Amino acid sequence: MSRIKNMGNEEAILKLKELVEAIDICMFCTNLKTDNGASCRPMSTQKVCDEGNIWFFSNADSDKNKEIDQDENVQLFYSHPGKDSFLIVNGVAELIYDGEKIEELWSPVLNAWFPGGKEDANISIIKVIPTTAYYWDTDGNKMINFLKMVASAATGKNLADGNEGTLKLNSL
Repeated sequence: MSRIKNMGNEEAILKLKELVEAIDICMFCTNLKTDNGASCRPMSTQKVCDEGNIWFFSNADSDKNKEIDQDENVQLFYSHPGKDSFLIVNGVAELIYDGEKIEELWSPVLNAWFPGGKEDANISIIKVIPTTAYYWDTDGNKMINFLKMVASAATGKNLADGNEGTLKLNSL
């Protein structure tokens, strides 16, 4: 049975962290007015901070950054089918060029994208301030939930355990 649970700021931030950390990669969408998907690209999340902001590294000269300069509204689509967890985040993006923040968020794997390391002149950070988010996830063991879905299809009654709801974050 699907349960709808809408969460306020503190509880919402914890749920956001849980889902984003488990999934990590999202489709990061800019230029939302075109609505054609061409300005969506996979991005790895660096961190979700205690305020609920989501942090990414980006090339300063990227199309993504240029699109954020034109329109700060973004959407992030997280999907982990293996865990039946899904999350859509609506937010406002801010471009940051701050050596201290780079130091705080840096990971050695980033050398693949920034050959100059932490000092690379092409590094920028994107801070996404979520305004709202919507999630879907299931409780318990994936195999048990699969069997419940099969039984649901056979009986016509929804027996699968799941949660969905709105996360209300950082009212702007």
